[in-house]
Amino acid sequence: MAHVRRKFFDIHAATASPIAGEAIRQIAALYGVESEARGLPPDQRKAIRITKSKPLVDTFHAWLEQQLARIPKGGDLAVAIRYALSRFTALSRYLNDGTLEIDHNIAERAIRGLAVGRKNWLFAGSDTGGQRAAAIYSLIETAKLNAINPEAWLADILPRDDKIVFWKSLLG
Repeated sequence: MAHVRRKFFDIHAATASPIAGEAIRQIAALYGVESEARGLPPDQRKAIRITKSKPLVDTFHAWLEQQLARIPKGGDLAVAIRYALSRFTALSRYLNDGTLEIDHNIAERAIRGLAVGRKNWLFAGSDTGGQRAAAIYSLIETAKLNAINPEAWLADILPRDDKIVFWKSLLG
């Protein structure tokens, strides 16, 4: 849903399109329901979504189809609407599963560093250097995901004699 919203947001920012603005408003209403359901057990999230989000999703879908019939077929707005409509089954899947999120922003944030650094790692020096960099990156990101300060953890673990074989294999 975040990608769908972004397409409409970009159009609205560039053209002040009222249709794009309305799409953003309708998507914001869905995120409003999600903020209410966040942190609740899956069965309660699902119940809130069925009661509050499903009617909004159904309305949004019908509205998108109506707008697509009214606007020029080749414009950016039509592309954004077709993008949303072609993915609507996947976009709606979260309604019936309280364990799913409305979007995958959490996963995207988790891999952002990996994607940003990808070009830098082309120059790791060698295949072995790249493998070492990947191993170290995995350790640092795992520490972060577990709410552990990576610098403090590495400072603690690196000097340990019992880990020397592991570190030698990792770092060469």
